[in-house]
Parts: sequence; C-alpha cells; structure tokens
Amino acid sequence: MEDLDHTVKFTKLVHSVFENLSTALLLVNYSGDVIAVNPAAESLLGMSFRQLEMQSIYDTFSGSNDFLAAFDDALHSEFNYTKRELELVIPSLLNSLMTDCAFVPIKEENCLLVELHDVDRQLRIAKEENMIAQQSVLKTLIRGFAHEVKNPLGGIRGAAQLLEGELHSEELKEYTDVIIGETTRLQNLVDQMLGPNRPLQKYALNIHSVLERVRQLVLAESDDELKIKRDYDPSLPEVEGDQDQLIQAVLNMVRNAKQALEGKGEITLRTRSKRRAVIAGTLHRLVLSIEIIDNGPGIPEEMLQQIFYPMVTGRADGTGLGLSIAQNLIGQHGGVIECVSKPGETRFTILLPI
Repeated sequence: MEDLDHTVKFTKLVHSVFENLSTALLLVNYSGDVIAVNPAAESLLGMSFRQLEMQSIYDTFSGSNDFLAAFDDALHSEFNYTKRELELVIPSLLNSLMTDCAFVPIKEENCLLVELHDVDRQLRIAKEENMIAQQSVLKTLIRGFAHEVKNPLGGIRGAAQLLEGELHSEELKEYTDVIIGETTRLQNLVDQMLGPNRPLQKYALNIHSVLERVRQLVLAESDDELKIKRDYDPSLPEVEGDQDQLIQAVLNMVRNAKQALEGKGEITLRTRSKRRAVIAGTLHRLVLSIEIIDNGPGIPEEMLQQIFYPMVTGRADGTGLGLSIAQNLIGQHGGVIECVSKPGETRFTILLPI
C-alpha cells in the first residue's frame, strides 16, 4: 500500500514538473500523435493541446522539412538527439519559429519527448535588454542636453521680448517675433524629447477602450482610403494603467503607421494574451499583447534598429519623436514595444504585464 501511495505521489510530482517547466515540451508517440503538451509549448506554438491532438505532427508542422526529418531520425535512435536552428513552420497560424530541438526517446512507452527552445525569443530578449540599456543611457544624455539648452533659450526669448517692447517699428518687431517663435518651438521640442513629466495615474481599465479611442481619433482625421480593422480578444482581463498616457502611446504608433501608408491602406489593431513572456529580463506569467499592423512598404533594415531613438525618422517632415515617446510611456507601465517589418507588413507589438 505504501509503495502504491509513493507511486501516486511521484506521478503527481512528475506531472507538476511537466506542467510548470518553462521549456516547451511535447510528448509524441511513434505514429506522430501528440500525447501531451505543457503550457510552455502551448504558449510557444500558439496552439492548445486540444488543437494539437486533433492531427498528426506531420500535418501540424507540414512544411517544416528539417524538423520532421530530425523527428524521423530520432524515432530510429536509441540516444538523445539534438538539432539546432530548425525552422518550425505552423501553417494554421501562418507563422514560423527558429528553434533548437532535443528529442529524447522513451522506449518503454514508445514515444519521444520533444524539447523546443525558441532561438528567436532568446535573441529578442538579448536585443530588448540591450535596447533598454541604451535608452537609459540616452535618456540621461538627453536630460543633461535639455538642461544646457533650455537655460540659454529662455534667456534669448526673454531678451527678445524686452527688445520688442522697446521697438516702435512694426517691421523690426517682425524679427523679434521670429526669435520668440523659434525659441518657443525649440523649448517645446526639448520638452517632447524629455517625455511626460507627470507621474502615472494608474487604475484598472479595459485596453479595448484605449484602442477604440485611438481608432476614432485617427479615422476622424483620415479619409475613406484608410481602413482600420479590429481583431480583439474579448476575454482579456483589465490592465492597470494610465489611460491618457496609453492613448498617447498607441496614438503615436497608429499615426506613424498611417504616415507610412500615406493615408491609403489598412491598419489592424489586434489584442491577445501571452503566457510566460519575458519583459526587461523579468518573466511574467501573463502579459497583454497589442499589435499594430500595417500593409505599407516596410521599414528599411538599417533603420529598424534605431526607430525608437529620438530624432530618427524616415520622413523629411518628421520629428522622430513619436515612437521614442511611445516607448517611454509603455516603459513606465513596465512594458516594451517590439517591431518586425518586411515589405507589405510592419508589426509593432506592445507587451504589458497583467
């Protein structure tokens, strides 16, 4: 009886470990049917166990030729088998992942334990940490620069105002008006570079109310040639945030997409939840994902690494501050903005902890 109790407890322990590991695991029999999958694998693949068990692994990952070849090789191997940088194509999601795969034969049960390590995720985390570190340094430099610039600007503006009061010629006052106007513009530009200067006023809110407000604002200033589609997950819980600042962040990004489209095209606003996501080196059990997708020409590769820096823009009339301010606002909420782009699709993703 004691041996039976011990076996039951051990089985529960193994199941608990399987369920809570951050490594994506699939248990697949020799026929290619998925027997079990842990939450980390469901999150990585964007598919539930119910979806995975309905079809063979050969159908689920059809097109993943190197992965399926490695799977077949592992079926005939008596030892652990590892392949690196295999592209895992998921046709049902129109998506692919670059993964390191380990195959562990379990002969007694006639099945394979498949470990999936997301190479793209590891690169993304490293890139994200580097970007946050660079932005922190950049913010310190900008604050020092702003302090050095705003003081003389204030003096110039004040002197021009005093001079204007002494002048009797309207023609000469036009010159002082230019000086006052330009110093005011530069002061406003420096203030924008510094970002918001008030503390967050957080409370529970529905993120879809934020997106709907942004959608209304952008459509109101656009013509009928711009379409904004909604793809919302209505089951998402509320998130703690400052509504005004979140609206400003998303508005900057949607306006940026509109400008890339030159007012003609399609923007999609999509919301989803993600499990076990890493933001700024911290693992969160659940995060909110907001995607802003446009079908424009895309962002050049050489600019993609710099788009969140101030004064970086691909437009002659742009200030290059919209995305920098958006990243700053989302960062204050403990989140991050990521971007991937190719011709015909640019996707900005906001990740916020829930």
